[in-house]
Formats: sequence, structure tokens, C-alpha cells
Amino acid sequence: MKRNTALALAVALALGALPLVMACPPPPPGRVYVRIPPPVAVVEVEGVAPGPEFVWIRGYHRWEADRYVWFPGRWERRPRAGAAWVEGHWAKHRRGWYWVEGHWR
Repeated sequence: MKRNTALALAVALALGALPLVMACPPPPPGRVYVRIPPPVAVVEVEGVAPGPEFVWIRGYHRWEADRYVWFPGRWERRPRAGAAWVEGHWAKHRRGWYWVEGHWR
């Protein structure tokens, strides 16, 4: 095992990848870090709910390749009686900002 680790480090060093590997391990699967903070949310008009079982899901800025794009809010039917929507949000990390998906609770 130690020999394999030493060999992998030697190869990484020879390829010039060692500083990159040691300084910046990959983010968890599906997580993308954005160096630019998200813009202020757009103020939206909710309007009237289509029915009592609907909840307003606010719009948000999502990161698309190289910029933030506004994704508008929408009415969504509760998956079950009493379900509550937990808002998605941008969270700050030392590597930048990352999106935390909203979900039903």
C-alpha cells in the first residue's frame, strides 16, 4: 500500500499535478462552487394560489456555466397534507458559494 501511494505521488509530482491535488480536493458529487456571490433576489408577485393545497416556491438565481440566471418562482402542489417547503439557498464556503436545494419537509 505504501509503495502504491509513493508511486502515485511520484507520478503526480512528475506531471505537475501535486500542488493542485493537495491544495484543492474535489468537491462532493454534484456540488459546484462559484466565486462570485449571488445577486439579490428578484422581487416577484405571487398572485393567487390555484388552490389551498398549493405553496409558493420563490424564484432564485442559479449558476449556468459562467453566470447567474434567474429561475422564476412557481406554485407547487404539496406532496402530502401538512408538508412545508424549505427554501433553497446559496451557502458561503471558503471555496466560494454553493447551492443548497430546497425540499419538502
